[in-house]
Amino acid sequence: MGKTVGPRGRARRLVTGTVALLAAASLVTACGSGEGGSGGGRGPRAADPGGVDDGTTLTMWTRAATRPQSEALVKAYNESHRNKIELTVIPTDDYQAKVGAAAGSKDLPDLFASDVVFVPNYTSSGLYADLTERIDALPFAKHLARSHIKAGTYEGRKYVVPHTLDLSVLFYNKSLYRKAKLDPDKPPTSLREWDRQARAVNALGGGVNGTFFGGNCGGCGVFTWWPSIWAAGKEVLNKEGTAAALASDTAKKVYDTYRGWVKDGIVAPGAREETGTTWTGVFPKGKVGVMPMPSTTLGLMPKGLDLGVAPIPGPDGGRSAFVGGDAIGIAATSKSADRAWNFLAWSLGDEAQIEVVAAHKDVPARTDLASNKYSKADPRLVTINKLVADGRTPYALKFGQTFNDPNGPWLKLMRDAVFGDGSSVDKDNDAVSASLAD
Repeated sequence: MGKTVGPRGRARRLVTGTVALLAAASLVTACGSGEGGSGGGRGPRAADPGGVDDGTTLTMWTRAATRPQSEALVKAYNESHRNKIELTVIPTDDYQAKVGAAAGSKDLPDLFASDVVFVPNYTSSGLYADLTERIDALPFAKHLARSHIKAGTYEGRKYVVPHTLDLSVLFYNKSLYRKAKLDPDKPPTSLREWDRQARAVNALGGGVNGTFFGGNCGGCGVFTWWPSIWAAGKEVLNKEGTAAALASDTAKKVYDTYRGWVKDGIVAPGAREETGTTWTGVFPKGKVGVMPMPSTTLGLMPKGLDLGVAPIPGPDGGRSAFVGGDAIGIAATSKSADRAWNFLAWSLGDEAQIEVVAAHKDVPARTDLASNKYSKADPRLVTINKLVADGRTPYALKFGQTFNDPNGPWLKLMRDAVFGDGSSVDKDNDAVSASLAD
């Protein structure tokens, strides 16, 4: 999210004009279905399910937020295949506008990734080629991150595959837990326990705080608060992504807990103003007990920091995660769909997922590879990887304007619920629904 929604630690705006550009580009599927490709309809699958590797040069775009993972995959592919990928990395805040403009001029690259929450905008506008038969033919198709596949499914057809994954998980400081007389091997399994443990750590004083969150960051909120609702078996949106369910009793329990932390000074200073730009930089300082964070920050933590990771729990238990990151597909206008598929199929195979993705301590796109030779060396990685099966990615065409835009209705709901008295949640939820349906 994400980041994607917060997911890489910062809020993002929906670029003005992109939706209009995508709408104008919806006719792109009528043109250029290239070799082996298809626009919005059913396209023939290549005779070789692995695609074609004949020395073709392919173009690919990715956003800066996922640059390290994309560059690693492209480098490994180029070194082992006749085909070559020319990768262009675009500033994250400019990415949607760039894709929209390219779609309008029918100048998209062969392959382009997208923050997974914005994939529905592209599939519904016909920018991606139909990959249904190709994906279903993969021997490990049932193990692909289902949340990304679901986000990229439109009218029963599949258009993207997972590219990079970033999950929301709890990080907790084991050293502070020991000082607070808490068991460092027993992280919270419910929001109630999280509250108790955060308060126990906070009682240490001396500049130590129980928890932290990005209170002025809509993306941070969806990334870290929604899993507590999902963990309780409740929804945050309807199936179509056109109405919100963010005023449920379960959701209000989550808000009440956060509001209690604010009221009682359990949260580290700066939460009210935190827009996401420095959100992930607080925990590494070693003065916060337990807080939700992007899984990708594990490898960035100070080596001397003794920390554990755990699933984000619901009020009374359960576990879930926001599965953010990027999905990737073949542009509907590509003339080299079979060649582009060769890269995608390879990127999901054992070699790439283990020797490139897992070796870099990133989350594999396949649940059957959650435990591998690299993750086994760090049980925390196994915990994160296994959460892919329990995680969710929300579906909504108006996601950006509703949840990531700092002027959107979700951020108002967040702040009213936590920094106010919580009395306007129902009214604010109606505003979120109105934005989604607009």
